[in-house]
Amino acid sequence: MTGTSDWQGGVGRAWAEEWQRTDRSFCALTPVLLAAIAAQPGARILDIGCGAGELSLAVAQARPAAQVRGIDVSADLVEAARQRGQGCANARFDLADAGAWSDPAFVPDLLVSRHGVMFFADPPAAFRQLAASAAPGARLVFSCFRAPAHNAWASTMAGLAPPPASLPDPRAPGPFAFADPDHVRTMLAGWTDLAFTPHDFRYRAGEGADAEAQALALFRRIGPAASALRQAAEADRAGIEHRLRQVIAAHHRNDEVSFAAAAWIVTATKA
Repeated sequence: MTGTSDWQGGVGRAWAEEWQRTDRSFCALTPVLLAAIAAQPGARILDIGCGAGELSLAVAQARPAAQVRGIDVSADLVEAARQRGQGCANARFDLADAGAWSDPAFVPDLLVSRHGVMFFADPPAAFRQLAASAAPGARLVFSCFRAPAHNAWASTMAGLAPPPASLPDPRAPGPFAFADPDHVRTMLAGWTDLAFTPHDFRYRAGEGADAEAQALALFRRIGPAASALRQAAEADRAGIEHRLRQVIAAHHRNDEVSFAAAAWIVTATKA
């Protein structure tokens, strides 16, 4: 489970400090999402859970006549996005909770997100609020992970630590909360005409001569392995890291450490 308080704290700080590595991990997915966004009209574009700003800035560059607003609950990520966006006149980043956000001076006609919508404590209320804040006929385009079984970067890492005493709720706020399209359909209050397009990609954790070191640095801070290392007893951490190194080495091919990953590209229209 990963909720708002995690993003406002250590998770958000880690992603802000590791934005170059996290952007690289999505480098085979982001162009697909951008193509889906490019197929939709929009002059006032809201990026939900904008993170360190890569998607917002790419959309702003592609549409210089549009205004792009990125919002996130992490002050660290918003600051990283602002630093990256210096000189981009048509992109702005604000600290805000998308589930409570509205701005009468900026009524979006296109809402987008790269993996930023799965962490709401109350998804129907959040999407209802987003719809209420959007223009009539506004379009929504976002990506989210499919099931963990199709995402080796997560399922493999989750197996590095002993299993939890009880299985977590797969629909609790977190990376895989929107894996099931039938569940997502019940969550997107205020939106209609939902479509789900699957996309398989490689989650790139490291590349080049030091690919394994890069991957180790990423997984120590981001994802299930990082969580396992944080929560493990001191005596268990060395064993977890040893297994992590083995997994990374097993996925090292042609100067790249990468893992199978699977996402949905979801589109919808304001009801």
